Amino acid sequence: MTGLGSLTGVRLVEGYRKGEFGPVEVTEEALRRAEEAQPAVNAFVRIDAEEALAQARRSAERWRRGEPAGLVDGVPVTVKDILLLRGGPTRKGSRAVPAQGRWDEDAPSVARLREHGAVFLGKTTTSEFGWKGVTDSPLTGVTRNPYDVTRTAGGSSGGAAAAVALGAGPLALGTDGGGSVRIPAAFCGVFALKPTYGRVPLYPASAFGTLAHVGPMTRDAADAALALDVIGGPDPRDWSGSAPVPGSFTDGLAGGVRGLRVAYSPTLGGQVAVRPAVAAAVRRAVERLAALGAYVEEADPDFADPVEAFQALWFAGAARVTQHFGPRQAELLDPGLREVRAAGARLSALDYLAAVDVRMDLGRRMGLFHRTYDVLVTPTLPLTAFEAGAEVPAGSGLRRWTGWTPFTYPFNMTQQPAASVPVGTDEDGLPVGLHLVAARHRDDLVLRTAHALYEAGAAGVAPPAP
Repeated sequence: MTGLGSLTGVRLVEGYRKGEFGPVEVTEEALRRAEEAQPAVNAFVRIDAEEALAQARRSAERWRRGEPAGLVDGVPVTVKDILLLRGGPTRKGSRAVPAQGRWDEDAPSVARLREHGAVFLGKTTTSEFGWKGVTDSPLTGVTRNPYDVTRTAGGSSGGAAAAVALGAGPLALGTDGGGSVRIPAAFCGVFALKPTYGRVPLYPASAFGTLAHVGPMTRDAADAALALDVIGGPDPRDWSGSAPVPGSFTDGLAGGVRGLRVAYSPTLGGQVAVRPAVAAAVRRAVERLAALGAYVEEADPDFADPVEAFQALWFAGAARVTQHFGPRQAELLDPGLREVRAAGARLSALDYLAAVDVRMDLGRRMGLFHRTYDVLVTPTLPLTAFEAGAEVPAGSGLRRWTGWTPFTYPFNMTQQPAASVPVGTDEDGLPVGLHLVAARHRDDLVLRTAHALYEAGAAGVAPPAP
């Protein structure tokens, strides 16, 4: 991938400032890539070409006057179809959500991007209500991997990850309740950050409660820092949002990793079977961190797999988000979602509170862990992308998507910042992700560590073929 479609958001803003190119030609290229890839990959619910070009022309005029609206003026972005984007429906991957309505409100993260002059290309695909770790739904069908269209893009922000990988905008907004920006980022060879819970305001509130985060999906860590500087501002509609942080995440990238205390846990203490190609790629990147001056020690966090507690919280959320549906609407749902909503509806309040207890203990354990270690490194996933249209890999014997995502969902339970960094490919040319986790409110450490890997040439993979 070369040309304007290969440039990061940081580089686009620099080019606009220097007059090397303009927002209109950049937007035209992003739209071309989106439209050409759509039949094979199915990353978009809707492409708003006319409106995007109108926004790009207004941005070009602002740059001509030397009066950009903000940090990402003229940068093409996409929005996952879980988040409100005014001017069109947000159906959340569901046939049970009608397209009719006013649709005149932006989600907080979308509103901040709009204030800063971003160009909105359209809405990207999601699994229904974001309920699983792959992206297919009864409404939009299967979203496929840009590296191999027979494989899944991951999910639930699969359309967002595929769009970034394809050059259809360098910045995408996704949501993550159990890995939903990190899983597809790992499968599609892009960067994704799940910020500390509350760092990016969310409205309307998620039925999955405080498991659900909003995060950027980008070409690299510098673009994610830029995005977080924009979307991390408070919004009065989010009752649980965090206070503003002093300074800039972008300015914090330059510190490097010298002296950083890194815990490397390749299998969470033998709890996870990781494919050899994934393990090797992650280990090489960890060795690069050590060469850059980080103190690296192989160490495992002190917790057993909290999958049962996570599923209690998650399935209860699935029941809640569909609770008001009558029998006719329920028949329209993804069959897997119908199963987990039924399981969630059978849970008692005491079952739910028992899962909350597990969550609180997990948070305590990780808080103590980070008194010793600044950053935890694991694989993002134990495998690379498997066949499209399936919730679990064929022949795995697994029942639900949580069976192959043991590195991601624990850190939604603890609300910690976590990122997936592309660090290589397997024998089939499919991307591998490295997972970075830091203590709550230390998003800066996650971004700085990832940025150091990019600067050292240890992160990033070759883009997919056209």
